[in-house]
This record gives sequence, structure tokens and C-alpha cells, in this order.
Amino acid sequence: MKTTLLVMTLNEINGMKAIMPQIDRSWIDQIIVVDGGSTDGTVEWAHENGYEVYIQQKRGFRHAYTEVWPFIQGDVVITFSPDGNSVPELIPELIAKMKEGYDMVIASRYLGDAKSEDDDFVTAFGNWLFTHTVNFLHGGHYTDVMVIYRAYRKAMAQELGLNREDAHALPEKLFRTKISWEPLLSVRAAKAKLMIAEIPGDEPPRIGGERKLQVLQWGAAYYFQFIRELWFWRRG
Repeated sequence: MKTTLLVMTLNEINGMKAIMPQIDRSWIDQIIVVDGGSTDGTVEWAHENGYEVYIQQKRGFRHAYTEVWPFIQGDVVITFSPDGNSVPELIPELIAKMKEGYDMVIASRYLGDAKSEDDDFVTAFGNWLFTHTVNFLHGGHYTDVMVIYRAYRKAMAQELGLNREDAHALPEKLFRTKISWEPLLSVRAAKAKLMIAEIPGDEPPRIGGERKLQVLQWGAAYYFQFIRELWFWRRG
């Protein structure tokens, strides 16, 4: 089983310098830094330190994923934020759990003793609401449906239709934003009754950079997806 680590960046030079040296390159088979147009030296630093870099052409996380997917060599993808929110030491644990035969393993911020130091009242409530909604509507057993830090089979992007424009275009148009595919991945993996596990994963405070969260627009777009999925998609 080969594993690719996707490191998602947009002006994260301080986080990259602090976090990336903590990642043992022997843990994974491929590391790709996926950059959304940094102007703070993030891309230059990544090149100087020997990382493979992909510069996305369209704005938004889900476009970053669909564009870089053909360059992924791993059977398993780990999506990772280098801003300090994702704890590097969990990478071997995620891989080990995937080797047990799971389709997806989530580093949950709310499982067991794990905690998020980056949450405020609004985001904590939103994460709670979204997780309980997905569990209620789609038969999930999650404690964290939103977090980026997770490992899953590369093939799931196509199997679950995450790479299709119709999965995201309408909510993006309605709420004038660009969204990622982690929430929809959680929904469709539950609907498809895939093998899903969670491990506890703390979320430390972010290091430098700017928080890019669009609370109202993203929240509305994701909730729209959750409800639409009651009839919108079935696994072929």
C-alpha cells in the first residue's frame, strides 16, 4: 500500500517551516505540496527543501484536489494542513489503521480525550451540528465529519463522485463561495456503508497565516449538501 501526503497551502510559510521538518519522509511514499497561489515564499521554501509542488489553477480546495489527483501515486491519500492544526505524529497511526482494511480513517478532534484549540464557540457548535446532522440523516457514526486531516483510498474520489462538478456547483453558486469535499466525503462514505474508523487527533492553534474560514457561506453550502444528499446521489 503506497501513501501520498497532500499538504494544502496558501501563504503558510511560518507553518511550513515549523511543521514540515517534523514529518519523517520515510513514513510516506510521496509528498505533494498543493498551493493555492501563495505570495509569502511558501512555494519557494517547498522547492528549496525538495518537495514536489503543484500550483492549482482554479480557486478552492475541491479544485485543488481534482487538479492534483492525476499526479497522486499512492493508493491512499492523507490530506494535511501545515498551519499547525494537523499533528504530524499521527501520520503513522493513520497509515497503520488503513492497513487494517478501512476505506477511510479520520483524525477526529472530538473523539476521546482529543480537543480542538482552534475552535471558538461558533465553529465548535457548527462542527457538533454538522456531525449530528450527517449521523441522523445518513446513518453515520462520526464524531467529526468536517476535519481535513484524514486518510482514505484514492479511488474513493471517483467511486463517490467527489470529483464531479455537479456534486458542488449548485451550493457554490447559491452561496457564492468555493467549498471543499471533506463533508460530502463523510456523507457519501456513510451512505455507501464503507469501512470507516476514527482516531483521536488534537487540533493545536494555527501557526501564522490567516484563517480562511467563511463561517456563514460554507456552513450554508455544506448544510444544503447534507439535505440534498437524501435523494441526490446513490452509489452505482
